Amino acid sequence: MTTHKPIKKAVFPVAGLGTRFLPATKAIPKELLPIVDRPLIQYAVDEAREAGIEQIIFVTGRGKTAIVEHFDVAYELESTMSERGKDMSVLDPTRATPGDIITVRQQVPLGLGHAIWCARAIVGDEPFAILLPDELMIGKPGCMKQMVEAYNEVGGNLISVLEVPEDEVSSYGVIAPGAQVSDTLTEVTGLVEKPKREDAPSNKIISGRYILQPEVMRVLESQEKGAGGEIQLTDAMARMIGNQPFHAVTFAGNRYDCGSKTGFVEATLALALEREDMGAEVRAIAERLLAR
Repeated sequence: MTTHKPIKKAVFPVAGLGTRFLPATKAIPKELLPIVDRPLIQYAVDEAREAGIEQIIFVTGRGKTAIVEHFDVAYELESTMSERGKDMSVLDPTRATPGDIITVRQQVPLGLGHAIWCARAIVGDEPFAILLPDELMIGKPGCMKQMVEAYNEVGGNLISVLEVPEDEVSSYGVIAPGAQVSDTLTEVTGLVEKPKREDAPSNKIISGRYILQPEVMRVLESQEKGAGGEIQLTDAMARMIGNQPFHAVTFAGNRYDCGSKTGFVEATLALALEREDMGAEVRAIAERLLAR
C-alpha cells in the first residue's frame, strides 16, 4: 500500500476587502461575520481540525488582525465571566495552541493564486490544504475530512466539486472530468476559470476546498494574470494536470456561497433551522413572515 505524505497544513486566504458586505465590513473582516453565533472563519478552521490539520496559515491583509485575535485568549472576558461562575466552554474551539496559527501578508490584492503563493515559505515541501471561508461547507464528515480520506487513497492533487445548473458555470472554475474512479472520485483532465456557458467542459464547479502538492508554488511563481486581471489558482492547477495525479471529490453535504448576501442569509436560515435550541422558533418566524 502506498503511503502518502500526510496533510498537516492548511492555507486560509483571508485578505479580501469584503466590499459586497459594506458597510458591515468597513471595520470588521468579512470572515468574522457570524452565521448564527459562529463566524465564518471558525466554521472553516473547525472543518480543517476535524480533518487532522495541525497548522493554520492565514494569508491576511491590512485591517485583518481581528481574525487572529479571535483565536487568542480573551483574558478580560474569560476572567470576568469565570468570576461570575459562567461556563465559557463555548470558547474552547477558539483557543489555539501557541504556534499552530501563522499569518503572512498579501500586500497587494492580485488574486487567489497570488494569495496562496504568499504562504510558500511556510508550506515548504509539504502537501497542503486550502479552505476558502466564503464557501461554507456543511456535512458529516466535513468536506476537508472527505477530501483527506480520498487523498489517502490516491494521493496527488484533489479539489472539491459540486454540480450546478449550466447557466451558472460562468461564475466558477469548472473541471473537465475524466475517468470515474468511484461514486465520489473523478479524474480531472482540465480546468477552466469562469468559462462561457457554451465553452464549459462540464457543470462541475470547484467549490472552495483543495489539497495540493507543493509544486504548485513553483508554478505560481511564473503564473501570468488570467481572468479578471488576477493570478488565478485554477490556471496554475491546470498546468499541473498530466504531471501529477489530479482528482475531483464530489462533496456529500451542503454548500452555501457566503460571498454573496443572499447566500449568507440562506446559510443563516439553514443552520438556524437545524439547531435544537432555536430551530422550531426560527421556523415559526419564517412561516409568519411568509404569510404576510
